[in-house]
Amino acid sequence: MKSKSKSDSTVRDIRRRTRKKYSAEEKIRIVLDGLRGEDSIAAICRREGIHANMYYKWSKEFLEAGKKRLQGDTVREANSSEVVGIKAENNQLKELVAELSLKNRVLKKSLNGLDAELDD
Repeated sequence: MKSKSKSDSTVRDIRRRTRKKYSAEEKIRIVLDGLRGEDSIAAICRREGIHANMYYKWSKEFLEAGKKRLQGDTVREANSSEVVGIKAENNQLKELVAELSLKNRVLKKSLNGLDAELDD
């Protein structure tokens, strides 16, 4: 019995790791294909290899985002390339702050040394 549950979990893990991830552009293209009405939703889902529930979820998100945009709600989530860029810039700024702090410390120590020499 244990081997069956272990094999089931292994199969689930493999499926989870090999699951296709769709980009935003692909999702939009699929939803727009469905909205055009040239093919049935079932045919589009078969062609794209997705479950119909996934299509309807993407469609709902797409329409809700459009509705919010038309209402003037311009707040949006950052896409992954923006996040990567911001993280890289953040790391550069952290390095710069660390470098400047170190230089500041060295200058303060050298000034303290000069003050001690002048007092002698």
